[in-house]
Amino acid sequence: MEATVIGPGPYRATKLWNETIKLFRGGMSLRRHWAHFRYYDCSFTGSEAVDYLHELLRQNYNFGPEVTRYQTLQLLRKFLKAHVIEDIKGRHGTEDFEDNGNLYRFPTLSPLKSIPTRPLMRDSSDLPRLIRWDDYEELPQQENTAPLKSAVMTSDLWNKRHSVAIGDVHECKLIRRKEISSKQVDHIWKSMTAAHLQRVLGLKTLDGVLNPMHVNGKHIVHNVFSVNKTGIVVLENKADDMPYWVVSAMKCLANWPNGNEAKQPVYPGFERDVLKTVADYFHRLKEPLLTFHLYEVFVNILSLLHEQEVATEALQVSCLLLPPPNRRRLQLLLRLMARVCQNPHLPPLNDTIAPRTLMVQMFAHCILGSADDMDLDELLATKLVTFMIEHHNTIFQVPTKLRCQVDEHLSHLKRAQFQKSYPEVYHNRFPTEESKAAVIPEKTPRLKPHLMFFNLKKPFQPFQRSWSFRA
Repeated sequence: MEATVIGPGPYRATKLWNETIKLFRGGMSLRRHWAHFRYYDCSFTGSEAVDYLHELLRQNYNFGPEVTRYQTLQLLRKFLKAHVIEDIKGRHGTEDFEDNGNLYRFPTLSPLKSIPTRPLMRDSSDLPRLIRWDDYEELPQQENTAPLKSAVMTSDLWNKRHSVAIGDVHECKLIRRKEISSKQVDHIWKSMTAAHLQRVLGLKTLDGVLNPMHVNGKHIVHNVFSVNKTGIVVLENKADDMPYWVVSAMKCLANWPNGNEAKQPVYPGFERDVLKTVADYFHRLKEPLLTFHLYEVFVNILSLLHEQEVATEALQVSCLLLPPPNRRRLQLLLRLMARVCQNPHLPPLNDTIAPRTLMVQMFAHCILGSADDMDLDELLATKLVTFMIEHHNTIFQVPTKLRCQVDEHLSHLKRAQFQKSYPEVYHNRFPTEESKAAVIPEKTPRLKPHLMFFNLKKPFQPFQRSWSFRA
């Protein structure tokens, strides 16, 4: 049974789960086994299942050769709990799958996950609508703000401020200029970032991939502009940052052997204890750094890893959606993992596992994970984190194309407001048909009343006498 490549689209993680079950059931070798003086047909041992599924996953394009035997064992344990397989006595859910000679079999029908069906959105209306200047008055304004006082300006002061920008304008046309609020800027970044992500993924809609309610424009703006010289996010509230001892431990490993700022005594195995300290902190987080809400987004990016530039741009856009504390932790963690893998002076952190494999196995599930226990998140996280380590210097850059599109849209809104306030000056500087129409609007023909309205008037009666002349 040949594997099919599951491209980007809604509910990709669920489709991968179902596809893996079908491949496992269709290709696993079944035969007669003896146990407890009895034989069991159509069965297989735990070791046989691990051997076959491990090789199947390594050759599958959706997962790749980075899959380890231990991860395969963990997946088979999930299969046993989900009743994809059962032991020869029909037990499942409570028993633990073992990589040994214990016998297992397939039930009559392995349950597949149902793909949710939702009504299709019309014209990609699941995206936040991109606002225009005319829509600004409809948006909720900031609360608890003091009313603006009317500014008193003399004609000389006003001309000195505006003569260079807009030319000579008569002072009777002085109007208070509407400024774009921060809430409106956040909305523009939210809508344009979601639209850019949809184009990069090559999807007609983000339905089933990203819920617009989970996109925060304020987070995007913070991740774009509130960064230090090295591109690391700077948090406004220091209480949201990592504890000092965790940052110190990460610096110690990243800059080994010159990273021991506290001048602590170094003993054999000191670097392993420091790594365990960092790992314990990230393992205790309530949810992965890429959050549960964005799980489907990053699973879809996995299908684009063969196109390095496209996958990098998709990660750049997706990482802008993260809460600033998560983005900062992810930046520092990936930088630590990359330096540990490239540092030849660092002593071995494990006797049998290479540094890169150790880093991926230790922190992958802290970066990407699913809220559903029955998922392939461990396998998918391994593939994604491996790619992110190799490109950690570029995936946190703001896409140039997206930034230019947002700046251009904001500039267009300001030009539109200027044209609305000063149509004559705008037409002189930008002589177009649109600006001309704003200065000299077309006269609409005035409709004459129909002749029938004149017929409703009561005709004149000259010989009609009033009551006063009647005898």
